Amino acid sequence: MGRRTIGHPVYVATYILFVLFAVLPVVYTLGAALFTDGSLQENLQQLDRETFLLLGKSALLAFFTGLFSTIIGTFLGFSLYKTKTRFRGFFKVVLLVPLFVSPYILAVAWKDFFFLVSGNTGFIMSYAGVVMVLTTIYAPLSMLITGSALSNINAGMEEAGALITNQRRVVWHITLPLIKPALISSFVLVFIFSISEFSVPAFFGVRVFTTEIFTQFSAFYNHSLAMLQSVLLILVCVFLLLTEGRYLADAPFLSIGGRGTRNKLYSRGSIAGLAVSSGWLLLTVGMPFLVLFIQSFSGGWESFIRAFRLLEPTFGDSFLLAAAGAFLIVFVGFAAAYRSSRSSSSSRHHSFDGLLLFLFAIPSIIYGISLIKFFNRPALEWVYAGYAIILIGYVGKFSFIASRLIGNAMKQIPASLDEAAQIEGVSVFSRLWKIEIPLILPALFAAFIIGFIFSLGELGTTIMVYPPGTEIMPIKVFTIMANAPQSLTSSMTLIVFSVTLLVITVFYFMMKPLTKKYKIADDRS
Repeated sequence: MGRRTIGHPVYVATYILFVLFAVLPVVYTLGAALFTDGSLQENLQQLDRETFLLLGKSALLAFFTGLFSTIIGTFLGFSLYKTKTRFRGFFKVVLLVPLFVSPYILAVAWKDFFFLVSGNTGFIMSYAGVVMVLTTIYAPLSMLITGSALSNINAGMEEAGALITNQRRVVWHITLPLIKPALISSFVLVFIFSISEFSVPAFFGVRVFTTEIFTQFSAFYNHSLAMLQSVLLILVCVFLLLTEGRYLADAPFLSIGGRGTRNKLYSRGSIAGLAVSSGWLLLTVGMPFLVLFIQSFSGGWESFIRAFRLLEPTFGDSFLLAAAGAFLIVFVGFAAAYRSSRSSSSSRHHSFDGLLLFLFAIPSIIYGISLIKFFNRPALEWVYAGYAIILIGYVGKFSFIASRLIGNAMKQIPASLDEAAQIEGVSVFSRLWKIEIPLILPALFAAFIIGFIFSLGELGTTIMVYPPGTEIMPIKVFTIMANAPQSLTSSMTLIVFSVTLLVITVFYFMMKPLTKKYKIADDRS
């Protein structure tokens, strides 16, 4: 008996609501940009030569960010996944911190660093500075992708090569060619994230395509041009997505636990791996925290106390919204993953997976514009004027990650367990509560953690859609720090950075017993 496709009413309702509230706004925006207020040809004439030059500059910035991130991430991945580096487990976790911290926080830290060292921030507030900061943010993502690919190489292939040549030639001629798909996927994913990034270029005053769209929409109120520019950027991201969509849809690097193949670890290079990992940790986590701390207290406690009082009112709403968003993200991700894992092989890549991946690739600032254009009407005022539009933004942007985490966990559950329960006449809900959910609990919890942290620091979509009077932590920091003294800006970002690190630490220690229990159960099976 094969795994049957589930068409349960709960799944159908979830799918329809997701399409109506999360996907339809993007479709509406694309159509409005091309066909509203004139013919298609007339609308496209608004895109002048300067628009395409700016898009080219943004693409070049994203290219170098993707290239450097993939190179550095591959070195880190090899050190932590293929050598017997000490504290490998520790480094695999803490090196991911820059991914979970809002990019503008690291931008502030790097600006403070250059100011402290040289008294001049000219370099960092440039295209080269944006590339450098984004590389420190996305190199851990490349490490995760390439590391997963490296750990899944069959050790027998490398051992066979080691019989006739040295380790260096095995790495160059066997190992790296085998992970070529992961290297390409790493580059493509970082490219999409980099060309879509808004907060870092905006803080540095660097003009890129996303900041231009934001300016046209929010400052000049030239909505038609902003929407046309959005269409261009969406087309670039979707085109790149299609090249690697199948790999990203399966996303083997987004998993908790796993059986995998036997992985060969090298003793040679472990010392270098420890040095590289330690140095990168100090550069990307230790240095930002230390610099923000020095800048915050350089003039005493006054700036820090003032920053805390400014941010204190935002803590409640920020945490509640992030928790609600994380719950909805897990629910939608679970629905999509459950349907996918129960589908036949011919229909495995169904529309829900594709929609999640599509929204994941759309730049946050553009997704925010889409939500505004669609929900800003009297009949939908209950969405537009409240927290609902923020939650829709969270769900649309981050449900893909939850779906992949949960889906990969479900794929590790033997089909015979579910089939045996079906033969005994156990209902769908009973099988979920007594078989499926207990076995994928670590993945569910991990999806909630990631959804919570990403929602807590989300800026691109939220800055476009948050209702007047709403106080959310990243929005308040970003709007105040444009005209705030340096010490106050550093203090505010230090508080947000510390809160994020505290949340990550608490969730990590909550997650550890679940993961350990899961691994023990997996080994026994």
